Amino acid sequence: MTDKNLQVLLRRRPQGAPVPEDFEVVETAIPTPGPGQVLVRAHFLSLDPYMRGRMSDAKSYAKPVALGAVMEGATVGEVVTSNDPSFKPGDVVMGGQGWQRFCVMDAARLRKVDTSVAPLSAYLGLLGMPGLTAWVGLEDIGTPKAGETVVVSAASGAVGQVVGQLAKARGCRVVGIAGGAAKCDFVVKELGFDACLDHRQPLDPQLDAACPDGIDVYWENVGGHVQEAVFPRFNDFGRMVMCGMIAQYNIAPGADAAGAPPGPNLGPVVRKRLRIQGFIVSDTGWGRYDAFLAEMTPLIAERRMRWREDVADGLAAAPRAFIGLLQGENFGKLVVRIG
Repeated sequence: MTDKNLQVLLRRRPQGAPVPEDFEVVETAIPTPGPGQVLVRAHFLSLDPYMRGRMSDAKSYAKPVALGAVMEGATVGEVVTSNDPSFKPGDVVMGGQGWQRFCVMDAARLRKVDTSVAPLSAYLGLLGMPGLTAWVGLEDIGTPKAGETVVVSAASGAVGQVVGQLAKARGCRVVGIAGGAAKCDFVVKELGFDACLDHRQPLDPQLDAACPDGIDVYWENVGGHVQEAVFPRFNDFGRMVMCGMIAQYNIAPGADAAGAPPGPNLGPVVRKRLRIQGFIVSDTGWGRYDAFLAEMTPLIAERRMRWREDVADGLAAAPRAFIGLLQGENFGKLVVRIG
C-alpha cells in the first residue's frame, strides 16, 4: 500500500465557470481510523453537477466546501483497516467521501456492495446517488402511469439514463433530450427510449413530432431553452420533476437577471393544474435504498436496465473532467478511476 494520500482541494471559489486553478492536488499522510471507524481506499470517484454548488459560499441546502478543504464527492472502494466488527479488510463498500485516495468513515455510513449485481463503479451511478435520485423523483413527484408521455432532459447522463428506463418499465412513452446525434442514438438504440431529440437543433418542431399528445411528466436536469420549449406542451395535471438546472450553475450569486438563461411563462401552471416540485435525494432517499435496489436488481439481471460510463483516469484528472462535465462534454455517468 502506498504511504501517501492524494487529495484534490478547493483552492479558491470560482467566478463563473470553474477553471483548473480553482483546485489544488496535494499529497498528505494517510488518516488513521478511530473507534467505530473504517479506513477506505477509493477505487472510483463520482463527479456530479451538484458539486459546483458546493464550491460556492452562497446559501444552499448543504454547507459549502471550505477553502483549502478536500472537494466533496462520493467514492466506492475497499476496506483497508477496520475498527468496527461490521467490516473487515477487503470488504467492498460504497459511502466513501471526498476527492481523495483514502478516507476515514464512520462504519454506520458505509454499505457493503455486491459486485455480482453490477460492477463496482455502477454503485456511483446506476446503483448510487444518481440512480436513487431517478427512482425517488419518479416515485414521489413524477408518478408516471402506463400510456403517459415522459420527457427527460440530459437523457444520456447519469440520472437521465435511469429515469427513462424506469419510466419505460412502467409502460410510458419516453422521449429523451440530449446534445448531439451520438448521444441521441445511444438513448434510443441502447437505452430503449422511444425517441431522443437533439437540443442543439430547434426543439419546437422536434417536440411537436415526438409528443403529438402532449407531455405528462417532464424530468428537468438542465433548465434554459430546453425547459422553455417543453413547458407549453404540458397536458393538464402534468408534473415537472425539478432535479437540476445546470444551465444556471455557473451564474454568480446576485448576478443581473439579464445574464440568466431564458425560462417559461408560468401562467399556465394554474390553468393546467401543473405540479412543479424540486427535491434533494438525501432528504429521504437513502432510507429507502433497499426498496430501490429490490426494483433495480431484476431489471439489471434481465438487461432491461443499461448504462454508460465516461471514465477519467487518475485523481489528478478530476478537475478538468469536472469542468468538462459542466460543459456537457461527458457521455454517460462521469467517474474517475483513482488507481
